[in-house]
Amino acid sequence: MTQIAVHLVVDDPDTAAAWYAEVLGAKETSRLALPTGRPLTVELRLGDTVLAVAGEWPDRGLRTPAAMGGSPAAFHLTVPDVDAAYSRAIEAGATAFEPPHDAFWGQRTAQFLDPSGHRWAVDRHLRDVPADELAEHVAAMFA
Repeated sequence: MTQIAVHLVVDDPDTAAAWYAEVLGAKETSRLALPTGRPLTVELRLGDTVLAVAGEWPDRGLRTPAAMGGSPAAFHLTVPDVDAAYSRAIEAGATAFEPPHDAFWGQRTAQFLDPSGHRWAVDRHLRDVPADELAEHVAAMFA
């Protein structure tokens, strides 16, 4: 396990695990089932990161971002082709958040909300941007 593992509350762990596999290339590594057979958690590996998904359990305070009206957090995933990853996500039911574009900080990036409302950014490094150039862009944005 990496130093930080991600545990997401989703609408349905089976559906979410399949979605993350199809869209992001995650691989299932294990699952823990409740006595009813419904999964308690499905553990996936996304690159070197553990991504566990579990269903909502509102009486224990476990709800999806969609159920709570959103989340301020975003997950960033480096991909070889931002446009293809974004298109794949949208075609699989994601909600567009920010279309693909070349950002001033030197990355091609795009963002979408997965079906449970988690925000994902897919990124590809384009160039190293000098600190003074970054500062100029930020100053212009907030002028």
